[in-house]
Amino acid sequence: MQKSRLASHVDSVERERKHQDDLIEKKYGEDEDDGDVEDNTDEIKPEADEDANDDHREEAEYLLGDDGATAEQGLHEGLLIKDGDEDSKLSARHFSHGYHLTEGKLNHGMEDYIFAQHKKLNGYDLGLYAIFDGHSGHDVAKYLQSHLFENILNEPSFWKKPVHAVKKVCKATNVEILENIADLRGGSTAVAAILIDGVKLLVANVGDSRAISCKNGIAKPITADHEPEKEKDLVETRGGCVFTRPGSIPRVDGQLAMTRAFGDGKLKEHITAEPDVMIRKIDDDTDFIILASDGLWKVMTNQDACDCIKDDVDDAKKAAKKLVKEAKCLGSCDDISCIVVTF
Repeated sequence: MQKSRLASHVDSVERERKHQDDLIEKKYGEDEDDGDVEDNTDEIKPEADEDANDDHREEAEYLLGDDGATAEQGLHEGLLIKDGDEDSKLSARHFSHGYHLTEGKLNHGMEDYIFAQHKKLNGYDLGLYAIFDGHSGHDVAKYLQSHLFENILNEPSFWKKPVHAVKKVCKATNVEILENIADLRGGSTAVAAILIDGVKLLVANVGDSRAISCKNGIAKPITADHEPEKEKDLVETRGGCVFTRPGSIPRVDGQLAMTRAFGDGKLKEHITAEPDVMIRKIDDDTDFIILASDGLWKVMTNQDACDCIKDDVDDAKKAAKKLVKEAKCLGSCDDISCIVVTF
């Protein structure tokens, strides 16, 4: 019975993402070094669980809109909600979050990091959410967890020119990582979201972690994975190439399974850390948002994830834990981390 269930879900994933390989692989084609992970949690840890690696949680998320992950800088010039602005007429909406993560079976040590936090700033209620999925070590993901949101919120132009500000910060942060943190191969994805008063959302995405929303029970993609086949032109324009080694999947220069990432000094000329950035209003029909690393999306479709927790939205922590356990049940061997934001 369990075998039949697994086959059914794998078939569903293959239909939705024909271009992707369902094999659970490391981000690089070569074997990677193991790395111990230090305790990096600033907030209260979640309930003890044999599946959860609490050392990799400091909380975060990222998010986009229904129409896909196209940057629309002109859609909203700024994030400020002030007197006289149309957004000032919107009532603040209650929101809460839960998260869960587990180490995989690939014997490279836990490389996923999470950031999820409520913060009061300038009279606004902010939800800061992000997932950082490291590869070839955890140093870059750990650095992003500690610095990315701080850098964004400290950027003077953020509130008035958020898209420009976020891209500027990501570029500067990547320079710092390449100079002082990462070796030639260490890197990380980042899917990060800033929710303002529960009614306005900014999401930035670098790599193949993913954010989706659920509206009236229907899954809506927020981000698009930065895959070599999809962004082959970007790689070739930068002097790189995309090819597939026997038994593997398409990779940049045959090595990296994504076209955008922080770090990865060996490939820095052929990839970029420039994020897709989008700003959206949260409609009343938005049920919840999910942010997760590819350890979940390799075995679940967007709709699978929504269906899995649609009856658990009253408890975001329970919903996040259920998603991680379901992904493991479906055969995921990678690190899995996810955040659920409910309204």
